[in-house]
Amino acid sequence: MKKVHLLVINAFIRPFAVTFFIVMFVLLMLFLFKYIDDLIGKGFEWYVIIQLLWYASATNVAMALPLAILLSSIMTFGNLGENYELVAIKAAGISLQKAMYPLFIFISAIGITAFLFADYMLPIANLKMGSLLYDVRNKKASFLIDEGIFNTSIPGYAIRVDKKSADGQHLQGVTIYNQAIGSSNSIILAKEGEMYKTPDNNYLILKLKDGVRYEETSGENYYNPRQRLIRTYFNSTEQNFDLSSFQFKRENENLFRSNYLMLNSKQLKKAIDSIHQQNDSINGKNFDYNYPYYPYFSTPNLSKGAASNLQKSSVNVLQSLPAEKRLTAIIHAQEQIKVIAANVSNNAKNYVERDKEQKNYVVEYYRKFTLPVSCLVLFLIGAPMGAIIRKGGLGLPLVVCIVFFLAFHIVATIAEKWAKEGNLNPMLGMWTAILVFTPIGLFLTYKAARDSVLFDIEVYKKMFKRQSATRKQ
Repeated sequence: MKKVHLLVINAFIRPFAVTFFIVMFVLLMLFLFKYIDDLIGKGFEWYVIIQLLWYASATNVAMALPLAILLSSIMTFGNLGENYELVAIKAAGISLQKAMYPLFIFISAIGITAFLFADYMLPIANLKMGSLLYDVRNKKASFLIDEGIFNTSIPGYAIRVDKKSADGQHLQGVTIYNQAIGSSNSIILAKEGEMYKTPDNNYLILKLKDGVRYEETSGENYYNPRQRLIRTYFNSTEQNFDLSSFQFKRENENLFRSNYLMLNSKQLKKAIDSIHQQNDSINGKNFDYNYPYYPYFSTPNLSKGAASNLQKSSVNVLQSLPAEKRLTAIIHAQEQIKVIAANVSNNAKNYVERDKEQKNYVVEYYRKFTLPVSCLVLFLIGAPMGAIIRKGGLGLPLVVCIVFFLAFHIVATIAEKWAKEGNLNPMLGMWTAILVFTPIGLFLTYKAARDSVLFDIEVYKKMFKRQSATRKQ
């Protein structure tokens, strides 16, 4: 028995490791394609890109792990079936369930590790990646002057050169427009120049030669509103430009720490309780806000008899007032209605926003528990599917894996969306895919244990021929 268990585990580990890293690589490439526009042309150091990819790979574990388990389990039992090793195992008196038992324990250990990773490591990875990605996306593109094109990257300036040397330092035909707010309009034209940056890369220095500067200034005062044009010729001048906004700066990570993706299960539970208390407080204060605007409730010393008389009275209250006071009473009532409607509307908006926020926290809380269980469910689907199709490699097992994983992912995504929109209980929404596919896995295990021909086309052809012959008779 122990040799069979070792055989099954050894047959599973290699496909699992290979498929896991392949899936991680594919997901990482999808991440790069998604944010490629935010990375190109900004002059990042190599270690910044490596850090971003490292954190992104950690966040992809939640999708890569179940997919790798499904594909590797199909491949493992497909290879065992194709090489008639499953037949030998069953001939030795070991059922398919007993052959799956060591892998079930192994997958359970992987699931526990996945839960610990999702609860402790994944929030940190989300925090690191979220803050780094925010800084990367907000960094300006590297300052670059192309020939014949105005560069407006520096606020308030437009710079154009006719020609540029191969090293990018010597310029010919330089034009600089100063459009800074609060300054006079000026244009600098120079035949040639030299460009370089300070050692800290915070300033760009342009040394211009043989040029002219045109500057327009407003009038000196109200009595002399005429504008002036000043033209200044120079043999050599120097212009400094601030490039500090082009430098890569890191924001404080604590600004992102309150996001639900950056919290572990204990922190999520605490945040859910806090939001729930706030919602209860809003609902409790709703009547207190509107209480003073209802004279019936706020009138002091209202006896029970007077209250009952008011309830039983069929007289129109407006008709009971003097004619000269009716308009004032209507205006006063309309003002009270507007105040009440504004209070109710504001409280309703706050409640909806907090309720939506609470659903996001609840969904993320149960996601940490559904990850290890989804690994077991997909194993229960993959192992019997491999035993039924009896095909190894990456051909048919990959097709079957994609079909089942897409179905699982679509159901999980739709249920999660309904849960966040309030159409489904958040806990039920996160467990819907598992509740749907667990019976499928048990059914496939039952059929595989009895050597089912569930995917044998010849069996279905014979069945169709029998039905056709029966109908003709």
